[in-house]
Amino acid sequence: MKNVYVALGSNIEPREEHLSRAIDMLQEHAEIAVVKKSSIYETAPVGYTDQADFLNMVVQLDTSSSAIELLTICQTIERNLGRKREIRFGPRTIDLDILIYNQENSKTERLTVPHPRMHERAFVLIPLAEIEPNICVPNWSKSVTDLISELSPEDMKDVTKWTQNESGNE
Repeated sequence: MKNVYVALGSNIEPREEHLSRAIDMLQEHAEIAVVKKSSIYETAPVGYTDQADFLNMVVQLDTSSSAIELLTICQTIERNLGRKREIRFGPRTIDLDILIYNQENSKTERLTVPHPRMHERAFVLIPLAEIEPNICVPNWSKSVTDLISELSPEDMKDVTKWTQNESGNE
């Protein structure tokens, strides 16, 4: 089995339900087991900022799928949950990004692992550190904790642990 970390994000309501459904859909595959889940974090959008805040989290998976097979599964889940790719970094029902795949370095036309921008994204590093703070990130040869220490306070200010409000709605 391969050890994999996948980031999930959603900023189209119902955000929490999209995250939950995506995890359920990953778990439905016989070759995928969800091992750990981070808390959910609410984060400001990056890149294209004229959109709602995101809910983000990271899951750890064990899988017998290749990286490309897992990417295909993730993209199928995105499509099944209504993801439309209209604006780069724009609003989305769900986004699944493979962050680390079995400590491998790989770059193909469809997939680069580790994720090429994960080291600069607090909304990825903070939930990843919650479930695996000392994992060494290939390419940077640093732990997730070390990568977080290199972020500025400005980079981290818009990442807060999310809690559902008392009415049960977002």
